Amino acid sequence: MLAENIVAKIFDSGLQQGADFTEVFVEDSVSSSINLLDQKIDEINSSNSFGIGIRLLYGNEAYYGYSSDPDEANLLKLTKNLGQSRKAVPSGGVQPFEQQAVQDIHHVAINPETVSKSERVDLLRKLDELTRRHGTAVSQVNANMAEKKRTVLIANSEGLWTEDARSYSRMRLSAVAEKGDGPQTASESPGVLGGYEFFQNLDLDELAENAAQSALRMASAGYIDGGTMPVILGNGFGGVIFHEACGHPLETEAIRKNASPFCDKIGEHVGRSILNAIDDGTIANKWGSCNVDDEGTPTQKTVLIENGILKNYLSDRIGACQVGIPRSGSARRESYKFAPVSRMRNTYIAPGQDSFEEMLRSIKFGLYAKKMGGGSVNPGTGEFNFAVQEGYAIRNGKIAEPVRGATLIGKGFDVLSQISMIADDLELAAGMCGAASGWVPTTVGQPTLKIDSILVGGR
Repeated sequence: MLAENIVAKIFDSGLQQGADFTEVFVEDSVSSSINLLDQKIDEINSSNSFGIGIRLLYGNEAYYGYSSDPDEANLLKLTKNLGQSRKAVPSGGVQPFEQQAVQDIHHVAINPETVSKSERVDLLRKLDELTRRHGTAVSQVNANMAEKKRTVLIANSEGLWTEDARSYSRMRLSAVAEKGDGPQTASESPGVLGGYEFFQNLDLDELAENAAQSALRMASAGYIDGGTMPVILGNGFGGVIFHEACGHPLETEAIRKNASPFCDKIGEHVGRSILNAIDDGTIANKWGSCNVDDEGTPTQKTVLIENGILKNYLSDRIGACQVGIPRSGSARRESYKFAPVSRMRNTYIAPGQDSFEEMLRSIKFGLYAKKMGGGSVNPGTGEFNFAVQEGYAIRNGKIAEPVRGATLIGKGFDVLSQISMIADDLELAAGMCGAASGWVPTTVGQPTLKIDSILVGGR
């Protein structure tokens, strides 16, 4: 991807500029997508991207630049310019490269390059047909197949040299239903770190039914009256609230800037003893997994909360150094155009021992938020506001009528202490997460759980 002698010269130049540490990140990626809208293929895209990112560290101060031109003179000029931004005396010498073998546990069974475009189109048309079978009230269907392969080289002046290949496959389906008071949209977006076998193994009937029926139920739903009440939060994508309101504040990117409610809380109770939360980059073929992070550190399973006690943060090189903890293999970046920072991978609340029926019986009036939609969060305070994509009123211990227009409003730190029951039906869901180092694939997840008291916005 880039000759070893050129990389060595970049490191020597960086150290001559007084940097304590120099890093090179090379990326070669290929992306493709096919979009079907209203039974027609309206978009077919493919793109290639190649580039090199160079980072110089002076203590915990970072200088980053990138280029799509692999010419030696260009890269040495870029390195020199970065160093001149921070005048310093030359530092130590470059360490000899040591190849770091990558243990690849995320197998690709079917190389996407061996599959024809027509086969992909046929699959999308089949998914569209299955979704429309749920009734004429389904007025619009959008199906999208996206694939990407990233090959990366990560090397640094401490002697690290490692390469990794990552293949991503994702299907997105949205259905619009129109009846009653205006159209309603529901979506499903499964994805994996894997090859074309993912699409072949998808249960298209289930995918179509979930999207279509959710949209149909919400299209005929009334509006909920807001207020503070108990909420049962559905499994799978319900984990987006923990991800956004608690996960980001547990990244050292926030901790080291003293911009998190979890600062200096290691070893303290942040929830009840039933609460356990994990971030794991090693789960085979999961959307947020990888063999090594974008600094070349092997990924690992990190216990964030154990029995209600905060145990760990998610760290990259700079964050680990500043906070004084080991690196957790959590450095991530969208592409060579971004410097890496600590980010989540597959983040979830672990299963408990309660049942959904027990949760229902414990509530006289409340909300069952079966599926969550989008929202916003203030990472510094953990304050959030999330829309409920599919919701139902709970009355006298039973699921009652469907309701639309509900939002969940609160603070992540406060909500943790309100989680009183956790089921054993853990489910993970794929998503894209945006932060300082761009958009990266992440998995959210949780079992069904009960929040004793939270503000529900309504009409």
